[in-house]
Amino acid sequence: MEIRAARLDDADQACDVLRRSITQLCVADHGNDPAILNAWLANKKPDIVAAWIGQHGNSLLLATEGDAILAVGSVTDAGEITLNYVAPEARFRGVSRALLSALEARAAERGNRRCTLTSTETAHRFYRSAGYVDDGAPAGKFGTTASYPMSKMIPLGAESEGSATQSRLPCTQCSSICNAAARSSSEALAKARL
Repeated sequence: MEIRAARLDDADQACDVLRRSITQLCVADHGNDPAILNAWLANKKPDIVAAWIGQHGNSLLLATEGDAILAVGSVTDAGEITLNYVAPEARFRGVSRALLSALEARAAERGNRRCTLTSTETAHRFYRSAGYVDDGAPAGKFGTTASYPMSKMIPLGAESEGSATQSRLPCTQCSSICNAAARSSSEALAKARL
């Protein structure tokens, strides 16, 4: 598995991963309610994903294996994680955790000491296990009943000294070592091996 910066030609496949992840994995949030799903998926279109890829102040990262996109994540230069979705077939393989580490490292590269996000009901336990804490009462988003504002303190310089430690935590579903860390190059390539 490799974690890398998204390219414009990734937009179609990245969009497909986002839509399938929401539709198939976030049922606890949308309850298969067409109105909630339509609202949630309204901006998950290839042209919009392409705009996010090129958006100033935003890093869209992908976990890939060969030509397949396994997960899509995004973090702003202010440290807000706005996307972290995994393809249904890649769930429980450590992909989301590796991508989250790379997103946190990118935020640290940008000088942030704290990452924020809004978690779904589906991912709430995952983020808590990664060190995030609730930052206020749950709120509805896209018509869902619970969206959790969360945050985590991250050390400055996590991309150089901290990520080496972070990246050697064992994956939850494999015996090998995840080695995920964003590099400080302009492409911010990070490799994670399972």
